[in-house]
Parts: sequence; C-alpha cells; structure tokens
Amino acid sequence: MTDRRTPVVLVTGWMHTEVVAATFREPGTVVVHHDLDHLREGVVRRTVTDHDGRADLAVLELAHGCVNCTLREDLLPLLRRLHGRSSVQRIVLHLDRIIEPESVCRAVETVDVTGLVGQVDGPASRDVRVEAIIACVDAATWLDDATGEEDLGDRGVAVTADDERTVAQVVVGQVDLADVIVVAGRGVDGWSQARLHAVLTRLAPTAPIDWIGDDLAPDGQRVLDQVPADARRGAPLDAHAPLLRGEPSLATDCGVTLVEFAADRPFHPERLHDAVDVLFEGVVTARGRMWLATQPDNVLWLESAGGGLRVGKAGRWLAAMTPEEQEGESATRRALAALRWDEREGDRHTSLVALACGADPTEIDRALQWALVTDDELADTASWANWDDPFADWHEDPCGDQDPTAAFTDATDNTREDRA
Repeated sequence: MTDRRTPVVLVTGWMHTEVVAATFREPGTVVVHHDLDHLREGVVRRTVTDHDGRADLAVLELAHGCVNCTLREDLLPLLRRLHGRSSVQRIVLHLDRIIEPESVCRAVETVDVTGLVGQVDGPASRDVRVEAIIACVDAATWLDDATGEEDLGDRGVAVTADDERTVAQVVVGQVDLADVIVVAGRGVDGWSQARLHAVLTRLAPTAPIDWIGDDLAPDGQRVLDQVPADARRGAPLDAHAPLLRGEPSLATDCGVTLVEFAADRPFHPERLHDAVDVLFEGVVTARGRMWLATQPDNVLWLESAGGGLRVGKAGRWLAAMTPEEQEGESATRRALAALRWDEREGDRHTSLVALACGADPTEIDRALQWALVTDDELADTASWANWDDPFADWHEDPCGDQDPTAAFTDATDNTREDRA
C-alpha cells in the first residue's frame, strides 16, 4: 500500500544547520524553524519558508511558561495542517541547536493532536512520516563539544534556569540518531580529521558521512539519496537490543576504540557510584544495561556523554516477571535472554559499551570490575537490601541540583546526572 503521508526531514546539529536546511528548498518543500534565541523575552519565533525564500513569521508566547509545551502545541498541529496542503510535498524541520531530535520524533509518533477541523484526532504520524534525520557536524569543534563538560547555560543557550544538560549530551544525541551526517569545515590537521571520522563511524555506524568541507553547500537530494534503506528514522532505542548496532569497527584508530564490558554478577551501588567517574574523561559516550544488587528486579539503563551521565529504570528483568508478563515482551528479547539464561538469576546481567577517545580501555574495565560485588558479598545476598543505593531515586548530592525533566531522552523513569 502506498504511504500517502508527507515525508519530514529533520536537520539537527550545533552548527551549519541553516545552510544545510536551505539546500532542501525546492518546489513542494517548506522549511519550518522554531527560533529559541528570544526565550528571555517569553516568545518563540516560528518561520515557515517556501522554496523561493518567502517566510511566514509567527511569534508564539510560551504556553504555561514551558518551551516544550509551546513547541508541541504549535509544531504537531502545524505538521498535520501542512500535510493537508496539496502544494506541500515535503516538510523540512530545521531544529534549533538545543532541540533534541529524539524528543521531536517521539512526539510526532505518540502525542495526540485534537480539535483540528476536518481531521480525525490522533498523533501527527497519521499524516506525516520521518523520512530522514540529517545531523550537521563542524569538523573543527564537534569533538571538543562531545567530550566537554560545559552546560548549555555556560554557552548562554539553556532553555530554562533548571536546564543543566551539557553541550556534549546534546551534540552526541544529535549524531547518534542521524541517518546521514554532514560534516562541514575542516579539522585543525589531518590527524584530527581522521580521529573525528573514527568517532563518527563508531557512534553512528549505519549513517553515511558527507564531507562537504568548506563548500558549505551540500545538495539536499544527494544527501537524502544516501539514507540507507534500513535507516532508523527516529525510531526509539530498544534498551534490550544488542548495543553494537550496525557492526561498528572494534579496532583502535587514532586513540578511538569501543570498549565492551559484560558481567554476570551485580554491581555494588556505592562502588558503582564511584566507578562511573572513569566515564567522564576521554569518553565520548557510554550506554548499556546494568544489574544492581539493591534493585534485583529492575533493568537499569546507563547513558553518558562527555561530562554528563544519567542512570534510570528501563523496565524489569524477565526473571522478575510472571510467565504471562514475559509473553508480552518481544520475541527478540526473549530469544536473546534464553541464550544467556541462568538457572538462579535468569536474564540478569550487565552489558555496557563505551566509546573511548583518549581514555585507557584497561582503566575503564578495571574500575567497573572493582564495582562488582565480591565473592563474599555474592554469598551474602541477605545483606544487599541494607546497602545504601545512590541510584534509587533522583540523585542530587554530590552530583549537583539537576532537573530530571531536562534530561536528554532515554527509556528511563528515574534519572541521575553526574559531573566529572
């Protein structure tokens, strides 16, 4: 059956997004941009630009004082209305640099739009589909941003006073979700350029890289032609899927390597809290599932970028479910669990992957091994419930006063953030 939904292209990144989004202008295409530079004035400026460069400007007051509410209440109905215009064949969303594409894709798929005249209530995905996510990278600065500790507030672009996301969390998330990566400019030297390539091909191994250099004028259609047939297109990450999607290289290149860590015994919560510091320096990102002794039923999901890290719940282990509940899980998850099923502990395990860029893989492994329960502790499971657990709830001290509503998206309920 022909998909009659209007294709949507998301252009995301910290730099160069405006020039890249403009290359998609052609008859039948409109470019939508929500400019967040005027948040201190209590407004968001939204433009809808046609292929001739004519822009319709709307100034939106913050709904309930909330940026997310404002964007959701304006963008999702707009997408459905644009679909209804016969003149619109494609929509390009030129995202502000601090808007995370994953949250936009989730909203398109799940948030109901109601009250539109002549249209059935439902999510925007009834009328539009994500065709591609294009991530823009500056060759000279992206890697420093991706491994740094600066908050958005340090750059003067935080959404609110409580928005303490790091620049690294934003830029890494943008590339991680990309279907195609457009790299503009040049590294300071050939080795820096090669190192950036090594990081990008491991962070987003299925995304082709279009090196446009100083030209800054990619061909929009050529970029779209590079989107793989099996591209992610904003689909959410399955916390129980294999972590090395896309078969990235496991070899070391320019000091860049993927570090795998696996364990069939749980972490001690307080030692893990100390050990995760090893992920803050010389590591672009880390992610994976964890088994914590004090939370035997919960799958904990860890995700880091640069100097920021979050840990939260990603559901329960199959071993903690009833047979009926297990049947509700995907066949893929149940099959993978069966391959490692332990008579006593079931599918409980830890599986982490870190993208090291300068960090010593041996030190990462040593720190995480140290955080596991010892043989003596493993034999005394009755004591586990009495251990302090820094990961039990939203964690503030000593990691700073953070706002979990500002966290970059993942499949978790409880959230924690650390700084190096």
